[in-house]
Amino acid sequence: MKHSEIVQNYLIHSTQTIGSLDIQQITHAIQLIHEAWQQGRQIIVFGNGGSALTASHYITDWNKSAVLTHGKKFRGVCLNDNMGLITAYSNDIAYEKVFSEQLKNTLEPKDLVIAISGSGNSPNVINAITYANENGGITLGICGFDGGKLKQIAQHHVWVNIHDMQITEDLHLTFCHLVMKTLCQK
Repeated sequence: MKHSEIVQNYLIHSTQTIGSLDIQQITHAIQLIHEAWQQGRQIIVFGNGGSALTASHYITDWNKSAVLTHGKKFRGVCLNDNMGLITAYSNDIAYEKVFSEQLKNTLEPKDLVIAISGSGNSPNVINAITYANENGGITLGICGFDGGKLKQIAQHHVWVNIHDMQITEDLHLTFCHLVMKTLCQK
């Protein structure tokens, strides 16, 4: 396949996937984030691999943009951003517990816990959402493919229905920017 065909196919599939997104699902998720921010609750985000970087991007954009635009604190936390803590839990307990163990020290009732997972099946993500569900958190899964276990157990979800990790990750990042646009609205 030629490079131009690869590019064209990618853009066609991206456009089709964008067109199939559930706008009500997205606006509901944005409302959850907005309410948590307005009520001064924490918004805790995490993921693996590319989703870890997306989680960090979410919190970077949201923390900075909300306070610069409105002067109101945005209590965003990314569980991926402390490598010492991640490696300590991985080494001393298990990698499957790196996020749930952090939630034991961070989560307050009604905090919004956002898990990002392309497949929706990462054990450390599933363990953290399970812990948050059992301990008073409000959970939002950002997933792709068939949604995996994350779509089933998160109380709310945004689902990118495509079996392509790169397009899934692109649209998970687009969600970040949609949230930022709404937070910065005056």
